Amino acid sequence: MDRRLILRATLLAALCFPLASGVAQAQPIAGGKPVTLVVGFAAGGAADAAARLIAKKLADNLGQPVVVDNRGGAGGNIAHQLVARGPADGSMLLFGSIGPLTIAPHLMTLPYDPFRDLAPVSGGVNFPNMLVVHKGAGVKTLAELVALAKKKPGAVDYASTGAGSASHLAGELFNQRAGIEMVHIPYKGGAPALQDLLGQRVTSYFAAPPTAMPQVEAGKLVPLATTGPVRPAYLPNVPTVAESGYPGFEALNWYAFVAPGKTPAPILDRWNQEIVKVLNDPAVKDALNKHGLTPQPTTRPELLAFMKKESAKWSAIVRERKITVD
Repeated sequence: MDRRLILRATLLAALCFPLASGVAQAQPIAGGKPVTLVVGFAAGGAADAAARLIAKKLADNLGQPVVVDNRGGAGGNIAHQLVARGPADGSMLLFGSIGPLTIAPHLMTLPYDPFRDLAPVSGGVNFPNMLVVHKGAGVKTLAELVALAKKKPGAVDYASTGAGSASHLAGELFNQRAGIEMVHIPYKGGAPALQDLLGQRVTSYFAAPPTAMPQVEAGKLVPLATTGPVRPAYLPNVPTVAESGYPGFEALNWYAFVAPGKTPAPILDRWNQEIVKVLNDPAVKDALNKHGLTPQPTTRPELLAFMKKESAKWSAIVRERKITVD
C-alpha cells in the first residue's frame, strides 16, 4: 500500500476514535425511553426537592426524560414495593430512604426484601435530625433535658414523624445512650408534630432542620443538638449529640438510589456513573446544601456495605428497646 495512504488511514483512525468514544459515553439508558425516578413521599418535602434537582441534571446529561413519580404512603413502603416489582431494564430507579430500606424490615413483614429485590446504585443525600424543645420546657441544653427526664420519669416526651421513622429511632437510640425513658409520641408527618410542639402539647421533637429552623429563628423553639457526626455548616452554633457527652452517637436521615433487584450489573454501573457525576457537580451540590442536604455519592459496594451496617444498627435498637408499630 502507498505510504501516504497508510499515513492517511492512521490519521483518520486517530481522529475517529475519540469521536466514537464520546458517542458511546453519551448513549442513553434503557434505549432512550423516559426514566421514572420514584420517591416514597409527597411533593414539597426534602426528599422530593432533592430528587427533582438530581433528576433534572440527569436528564440534561443523558438527553432523555427523567420523571419524578411521587408515591407516598406507608412510610415510603408503597414506593419501595413498586420499584421492587418494576422493570429491570434501567428505566426505573427509586430514591430509597432509611426507613423502608433498613428499619421497617425489623418492625413488620414486608412484601419485598430490600437486599434481594432492590439493587444498590449510589448513595444520594443525608441530613441530621435536630432535637428541639418548646420554650416552656425550661431547658436550654441537652444535659438539662436529660436531667429533667431523670428527675421526672414519664413526664418528658418526644415527637416523631411516625412509628418506625428515622426520627422515632433517633429518639430511642438517645434513650438508650442517655439511660432515660422519654415517651415516644408518633405523628403522621412533620407538620402535625411541629404544630403540637409549638402548642406545648409535646416536650421535644427530633425534627428535620428545614422543618424546625424557621421556628428556631423566630425564637419559638430551642435547639439542643443535632444527630449527625459533625455540626452541619448551616447550624454552626448547635452542638451534636456526640459532642454533648455521647461520643459516637449518630442518627442520620438518608436517601439512596436503588433499582429493581434483577437489573443487570452493566446498567447499574452506568447509573452509578451518571448519578455520582451529578452529585459531584458544583451547582447541584450548592443547590442541595441550600436545602440542608449533604450529597453522598458512593460506589455500589459502598452503598451495600452502608445499608447492611445501618440495618444491623437499627435491628439492635428495635430489639433492645422492644419497639413495635402498633
